Amino acid sequence: MSGKRKHPTSDVQPSSTRHNAKRVKISSARAVLAQSSEKALNMSGELDVSSFVKAREYEIKSLEASMGSSKKALTTRAFQQVPRELRRRTASHNVKRVPKRLRARAAKEIKVDNTPTITARSRNVASQKRLRIREAKKLQGIAAKVREKRKAARAQNTLDGDDDKQDLPSAITTKAATGILARAPKAALKFRKRQIHKAWLPTHLYHAKRAHMTPPKEPLWRFAVPLTPSEKSYRATHRAGWMRGCVCWDTSYMSTLGVEGVEQSLLGMLRCLGVPQDMLVDLKGRKWRRGTRWWKGWIRERDTNQAWITKVEVVWCVQKENSKTTYLAEEIAALKTGKERRKLFLRVHPSSFLQVWTEILKVAKMQRPPASVEDLRFEIGTIEVMGPGATEALIGALQPVALVNDDLITPDDPESIWPTLAAVTNPAAVPANALLGFNVSDPRLHHPPRTVMKPQSSSASEDVLHTLAVWPPDKGQHVPTLFDRAARLTASRLLSSQKSIDRRKGAAMPGSYPSPLPADPQIPILLLASRPETKHGGQGSWTLLLPWKCVVPVWYSLMYYPVSSGGNPRFGGLHEKRQISFEQGVPWFPADYPGTKAGWQWELNERDKRKTDWAKRPKGKRIEWESVDLGEKRKGEIGSGWSCDWERLSNGTSGKTGPDLNGLQSSDDSHAQPRAPSDKSAPFNIYHVPDPFLTNFSAGQTSSAIAPVSIFLLYRGVPTVCARIYRLPSNNPSRLAQWLTLASAPYAKSHKKSTASFCKPSRNAALHEKRTALAASLLGPPKLDDSLQRTPSGNSERPEAGDPRYPVVPDEDDLVGFITTGNFNLGEGRGTGIGNVLVGRMLNESGKVEKEGLCIVREAGSGIGRLARWAWA
Repeated sequence: MSGKRKHPTSDVQPSSTRHNAKRVKISSARAVLAQSSEKALNMSGELDVSSFVKAREYEIKSLEASMGSSKKALTTRAFQQVPRELRRRTASHNVKRVPKRLRARAAKEIKVDNTPTITARSRNVASQKRLRIREAKKLQGIAAKVREKRKAARAQNTLDGDDDKQDLPSAITTKAATGILARAPKAALKFRKRQIHKAWLPTHLYHAKRAHMTPPKEPLWRFAVPLTPSEKSYRATHRAGWMRGCVCWDTSYMSTLGVEGVEQSLLGMLRCLGVPQDMLVDLKGRKWRRGTRWWKGWIRERDTNQAWITKVEVVWCVQKENSKTTYLAEEIAALKTGKERRKLFLRVHPSSFLQVWTEILKVAKMQRPPASVEDLRFEIGTIEVMGPGATEALIGALQPVALVNDDLITPDDPESIWPTLAAVTNPAAVPANALLGFNVSDPRLHHPPRTVMKPQSSSASEDVLHTLAVWPPDKGQHVPTLFDRAARLTASRLLSSQKSIDRRKGAAMPGSYPSPLPADPQIPILLLASRPETKHGGQGSWTLLLPWKCVVPVWYSLMYYPVSSGGNPRFGGLHEKRQISFEQGVPWFPADYPGTKAGWQWELNERDKRKTDWAKRPKGKRIEWESVDLGEKRKGEIGSGWSCDWERLSNGTSGKTGPDLNGLQSSDDSHAQPRAPSDKSAPFNIYHVPDPFLTNFSAGQTSSAIAPVSIFLLYRGVPTVCARIYRLPSNNPSRLAQWLTLASAPYAKSHKKSTASFCKPSRNAALHEKRTALAASLLGPPKLDDSLQRTPSGNSERPEAGDPRYPVVPDEDDLVGFITTGNFNLGEGRGTGIGNVLVGRMLNESGKVEKEGLCIVREAGSGIGRLARWAWA
């Protein structure tokens, strides 16, 4: 019986021979020829300098030639020389997929290797595709006829004299549709079938080539959202977001609402939604109400449960009395009588949009006079930039347009302040919740962007510090034109085609940008500076609001900006957005807020995915939840192992299902506590409580309120999603003593070796050794007493997981919550997590809510608990 494998022909060399030939080739390429130095010496021992120099010159040239030949002798092909982010799947057999500088080499390699090259013309077309191509050609013919008819009609209008104002199109006069949900813009014909049940972001074509997107039939919040870049980016995102460079996100999926009405009506609407009273009336919110700051906080339902919905961002339009723009006499009279109509933007997460939309419509109609609400989801796009180079990249991409009257431009205007912030490496250095509103030119007119020159002198640094301390835009901010619908639509209509932009750039002088024209669009933008929501500070971010159709030009200008620290800005997806929030220790909405309606829906979706993945595995490679050993003859996982089983936890609670509002109601309705949800199936008898209201809770008020916490593991281990969070044992004193001893015990042997090396240095030690020892003594663990250093068995080491002396996990009565996000934190250098706990189980002996403490984290499907420290997030 003959074998299936074909015998090698005579002209094919065995693998061993080919391997030896490759070794000989590489070794010969790395061989460096040299000359003996004996010829440079005379018989008397004197050195002939000219001969010696020539010999060394020959050796240096031989070394350079050997380095070049050794590099070329490697098996690296042309398409492998391209950076990873620029590689294409078909680059190995299609020369056109390789950059121009490498195409000649790639063509030569393909010819030598006899690689089959397949092009679009040579590919065999399937029958179905052939019919589609035929139909597309027919449609192209029809479209060509329509274009000819339109061109003839335009020519006829020009002859009739109706084309006098072709340079400047007329202003938009269409009336805004208030109280109606907006529809996504009509897509191009060839992409229309792909957007039947979802909408594309403005930068979809950019992300679809470079990132993993949501599945076509499973859109997220009715958008095709980029999840993560195709290349590995976890550490790169951390470096770009915290150390050098910056990360950009297209967050146009965030929903924007426009509200217009009398100021008292708008304040009353916000009061009904739960905005704090001090922001609406007191001095604390004066700059926000004037329109020179923005505010972010929680809003809630007005009726029934008064449950918290989500966090929103509210931006007021600048008051006309504070602006430098001139107005009509009627507007001035309305301003004096208090009947001036003001506008505000309200940005909300898309998962909670419908809930917020319904609530705002209801509350706006209750005001007297009523306020009008407009859906601006597909009129305003958003780009978020974070990192040390965020300010620099935005300044390079956004160039302010001078106003018509140059005498209105003053040093206090945003147009003058914005270019001076290039030296700011952290947007958190800008005043809290500051905003800038102005118009910028089309970024394509100055593409590719050039690196912004940062001032290096000490006087320039002092000027920047003075600007950040005084912040002149508080007085010089004029009314942002982004609030004007006509300005938004006009800027979108006036955007030139790329062909027109290329024609103007080609006519300009080499090395210079094309001159601006009066018909060029003025893109209205709004920049929001934000700080991290942590007590320890960190890297801030910029949020850029601009018209929906203007997102793409600004995005490409950002992506190709050469950062002064090297490289270009990185783009991120939803996973990178969640990663940055996780590293900051900030809960990410909606995944880390299961007490809200959107968070509960996210938990149900993720629960189904984890269950499906678990069921796909063979029985021998998946966890059997019934056989999980919890120690002391306890078997079985608590609840479903693939979910954060709040149903099991909330059903096991005792006491009232909601807070007692009699003692918590105050004269200010915005500070009232939410009631427990009446519908126990959504979100199953639990509700979220924001951090400011936790101090009002006591033992007899609630048992179903949950709040997010930050988890920091003290020793080894990494918390994962669905991990169980326990408080210290409350009904077993011996077990409690074991965990407290573990908390006070020193590190084990593996850690002792590293800490023992940092002993007290000698007097003659080097300076860097003394500094290392000083840092170790300051940053190392505190020295404990002998009574605390020893475990009950008498051993001075901390028992590791798996040791018989290691304490077992507490009982189910001490289960308080679940981990919703967990991983190894590159910023902290250890495992951290974000979880949610029942507030009623985190009370101290006096019945008050603790601010922080110790807890035990156990991974789902494991019986080993890890000691950790928790704090309210």
